Amino acid sequence: MGTARSSSTILILALLAVVALLAGCAPTSGALGTPSTPTPTGNASVVPPSGDATPGPAATASASAGPQSAAPSTPPTTSTPSPSGTTVVRAYFILGSGLVPVLREIPATAGVATAAMRALIAGPDAAELAGRPAMASDVPASTRLLGLSIAGGVATVDLSGEFATGLNAAQPDARLAQVVFTLTQFSTVERVSFQLDGQPVVGWPGARAGNTAQLPAIFVDRPAWGAAAGNPVRVTGLANVFEATFRVQLEDAAGKVVADGQVMASCGTGCWGSFSTTLAYTVGKAQWGTLRVFDLSAKDGTPENVSEYPVWLTPAG
Repeated sequence: MGTARSSSTILILALLAVVALLAGCAPTSGALGTPSTPTPTGNASVVPPSGDATPGPAATASASAGPQSAAPSTPPTTSTPSPSGTTVVRAYFILGSGLVPVLREIPATAGVATAAMRALIAGPDAAELAGRPAMASDVPASTRLLGLSIAGGVATVDLSGEFATGLNAAQPDARLAQVVFTLTQFSTVERVSFQLDGQPVVGWPGARAGNTAQLPAIFVDRPAWGAAAGNPVRVTGLANVFEATFRVQLEDAAGKVVADGQVMASCGTGCWGSFSTTLAYTVGKAQWGTLRVFDLSAKDGTPENVSEYPVWLTPAG
């Protein structure tokens, strides 16, 4: 009797072990999680994010033809059909120590600058808010886009008075930088002229050069947060670090470094310089990885000015 009971117990324990083993091998899914250790996505059929692209001169030329008014929050039941297809625009939010670009895929439209501003005002999406650290925006959610026109390299943006809520006009402000970087992504826009409720605002910096205080020491403009990196990946942006030298790394879903390169910006040690580098990497299947940039301390060689976020990695070819 005791032997039979012992045999039954052993059999039950063995079955439970098999079930646990199968459960451990089941694929997982979920949010990206912490950028430094993104949730592995081993399923190659997962739909990748949009490519890291920005509308070119052809798209922005039509946007600069005249005023672009914001559409109502609820579209009318009958309207003129939109152009077929989609396009990708950028919005700039805040992650950790400064600005970071994200992509928004929208229906194809001549008013790409207006679409980008609407995306900015709408704020980070659920995945971006779920990251650690969470993405944020300094643009008040109650802000309304009243108008936008582009002429002579200047984007004149008219925002409702709510945009200035709590704004310290005497100091550089993140929300101004968010608007400036979002609008100057287009080749036809060199700087931004602000209006509040139709009245011009004097003294707000309208060029990227006047808003660098809101950037991390190594600012990556491409690829954007959560974008498809491509293989090889081209990494571009601005940096202000000691001797203009820093490193760029890619990690796969398991945290293994699959690319590592030294980069030199066009200026450093007290000045902002541009940079561009290309890195090839090897992964067996499409997956989320991490883009990391940092420089090494001149004092002890430890990493500093670290910025990192998830990007979509794909096999070469």
